[in-house]
Amino acid sequence: MLKAGNIKDCLYRFGLRIFRVWRNRMGDCIFCKIIKGELPSEKVYEDDMIMCFKDLEPQAPVHVLIIPKKHIASMDELKDEDAQIIAHMNLKVKEIASALGLSNGYRVVINCGEDGLQTVPHLHMHLLGKRFMKWPPG
Repeated sequence: MLKAGNIKDCLYRFGLRIFRVWRNRMGDCIFCKIIKGELPSEKVYEDDMIMCFKDLEPQAPVHVLIIPKKHIASMDELKDEDAQIIAHMNLKVKEIASALGLSNGYRVVINCGEDGLQTVPHLHMHLLGKRFMKWPPG
């Protein structure tokens, strides 16, 4: 018997598959297009290694994405040479969170792969705040 939670999960997975087909037809990575300035974003922070912008579908009052400028598809694609980029992303979280007024706390999430609900094949961190976070998150 299908339950509401199962139906929601099935619909989400179906939507994810449709999104992947659309994305593959679109060509370039959507985040790479944002980095190149080909698509608009509400930028919060940028330096030579990373970019941070507001999420288009926020899950909290503050929800930004922190992405490397180098295209890395996911955590599974990381190489030793990417260690500096990942360290830089992690170190900048504190600075970005402070600039966004997240003194009461925040959550940082990296989704990886289909079961991890990664919808864009470009490594990215979600920085969420300004609301109480539930546990477990999934």
